[in-house]
Amino acid sequence: MFLLFGTRASHALLSVVTFVCGFCGQNVAQQVVKSVNRFTLFFVPLFPVSTRYFVECSNCGGTTSLTKAQADNSIAYAQGQRHV
Repeated sequence: MFLLFGTRASHALLSVVTFVCGFCGQNVAQQVVKSVNRFTLFFVPLFPVSTRYFVECSNCGGTTSLTKAQADNSIAYAQGQRHV
């Protein structure tokens, strides 16, 4: 009997904000992304193992890690509701 298990990552775009990139120094769009790693059994995702947030520059591709609070603030900023 074979038992197939592992993990699979999925990415979801949360928002797009424009600011100066720390890597290339250009004022371009930055994508805020949520990445979830899920445990799979027979290729069926069962439960999340880890979740992380990061921002990716659309110009150079540089990534910077974010906290959940920072990701939530970027969504509010993109919708025009500035939260501090």
